Amino acid sequence: MKRTKENFIVITGGPGVGKTTLIEVLHQQGFQIVEEDARKIIRDQIATRKDGLPWKNKALYAALMLEASMKSYDDMMCSENTGFTFFDRGVLDSICYMGMENIPITEETKALMKQYAYNSKVFILPPWKEIYEIDSERKQIWSEAEATFNNMQETYLAFGYDIVEVPKITPEERMQYILQQVGNNGRSVRIG
Repeated sequence: MKRTKENFIVITGGPGVGKTTLIEVLHQQGFQIVEEDARKIIRDQIATRKDGLPWKNKALYAALMLEASMKSYDDMMCSENTGFTFFDRGVLDSICYMGMENIPITEETKALMKQYAYNSKVFILPPWKEIYEIDSERKQIWSEAEATFNNMQETYLAFGYDIVEVPKITPEERMQYILQQVGNNGRSVRIG
């Protein structure tokens, strides 16, 4: 049985759907956030001229993402914050990436995911072509972005989470939608 950490909320989806903007809005409202690890890894790997990049060494990139996302989670577990903490992607996003790239996932790694549990509701932002942009760190074409969305849903469902698709509305409206879904405005919640 999967345990939950009710005040840890995942916001996920494919690339370029407004996750980071939404996370920034939540942070501006005083919520604890955890920024996406993938972009940090890409910037670091480029700056140090290393291979852990999705367009060079996918297996190394996946390992770095998984390690970084588990560390971010562990850091938040040590935090004294009892309100909501919003994650720009969860640990399972790394597992999804590994699956999409046919990188072997050991049974030990799958079992480890039970230790990195979040609120049972995972918020997924759908593909949104009108705001999608490719940049120096995001190189996926539109069809890859759509496939990522579908695979994210399947991954989180396979690990027992409930998927809540967030409408294509303004970041502020998205924030309100999520807060209504989790209730209590995140100021004081039960920690599971």
